[in-house]
Amino acid sequence: MKLWFIGLLLSFVSVLVSTPVSAEDDLAKVISNFDQHFLAKLKESGVPGGAYAIVQGDKIIATAGFGVRQLGSVEAVDPFTVFRIASVSKTFAASLSTILAAEGKFGLDDKLIDYIPEFSFKSKHFNKQLTLTHLLSQSTGVMPNAYDNLIEADVPMARILPQFSKIDPLCNPGKCYGYQNVLFSLIEPVMLQTTGLTYAELIQQRLFTPLKLPTASVGMEGFFGSENRAMPHVRARKKWHPVKVAEDYYHFLPAAGVNASAVDLGYWLIAQLGHNPNVLSPQLLQQLTTPHIKTRRDLRRKQWRSHLTDANYALGWRLYQFGDDELVYHGGWVKGYRAEIAYSQQHQIGVAMLLNAESNVINELGPYFWQNMLTALHHNQPKHGVQQTAALDAVNTSVE
Repeated sequence: MKLWFIGLLLSFVSVLVSTPVSAEDDLAKVISNFDQHFLAKLKESGVPGGAYAIVQGDKIIATAGFGVRQLGSVEAVDPFTVFRIASVSKTFAASLSTILAAEGKFGLDDKLIDYIPEFSFKSKHFNKQLTLTHLLSQSTGVMPNAYDNLIEADVPMARILPQFSKIDPLCNPGKCYGYQNVLFSLIEPVMLQTTGLTYAELIQQRLFTPLKLPTASVGMEGFFGSENRAMPHVRARKKWHPVKVAEDYYHFLPAAGVNASAVDLGYWLIAQLGHNPNVLSPQLLQQLTTPHIKTRRDLRRKQWRSHLTDANYALGWRLYQFGDDELVYHGGWVKGYRAEIAYSQQHQIGVAMLLNAESNVINELGPYFWQNMLTALHHNQPKHGVQQTAALDAVNTSVE
């Protein structure tokens, strides 16, 4: 596996306390160890292919690809190989929503029935309570993953929507957590009504193009339009097997419709860290990462639970209290793929990982990265407010 260091720059932005000179060695060691660990865990699990990107501040400081795009092929995964990112797509949908809301296209506190009047719960008094914020913050109060089974049966939105008239939320909207894909995706018709543009057009114009994401796309057509793409794999009889790309969740673009490479997600992290304020202003980033609802279930995640003390859902992002540090996080899982993305605003560090297999190994890789990275950063934290900076020249090396 080739490890690509791209300008390993260890200077923090001016509003942050910078790392001391010795931090460059520690950070390089953490990245090298993670690279080797990533390779070892994927080999151990037999995952066909994967990629990651690590960012600091406004730079991708390391990215790598491992394995093959499809079993039986010799085409290698590299940092520009496109994967389905599944529910990590929600981070894009929420960001796009805040941009449009800031421009007055709609209000995040608007009621859903103002745009989709035919939508109804069994008890109609709930209808007027449900806002766009509730959709984006997973706080509709509806039982988790409502009607995902119909998505996976390729039932279109128009036929799923009337099903909500048979159920009621478990609590008033805004009062409890319930992860949704169908309800989350109702932000798409709101965008179409208020802008006259499709979701694909909006995300390209407002996010992919201005952020210069080189290979990002949406939908099945976008995926197959990428020549360098990783195909999906599922496990059966203790082996990974290639399968066809499932179209089902592509019909719900805000929830799970984005395709991206490790490099795309690296640039996406840079924007979330505040380095593209013309696209995502500090005010919008604050709005995106303001907690809305507790997600106590996350505190029981096997590989994470020893580290987490609090968990919330914001707008399209999860917020994890990882020891003394807050991580902004989301994971994704769709047939044949896993994805994970997270960043620390305080430390200006982020990581994204992509797999072309439904492997739980990704659940271990995230905590491993953050435990080692945050330990190193805290170890090198300057005392008494001393301001020091360091930069490591870009290197081009490989780790076999």
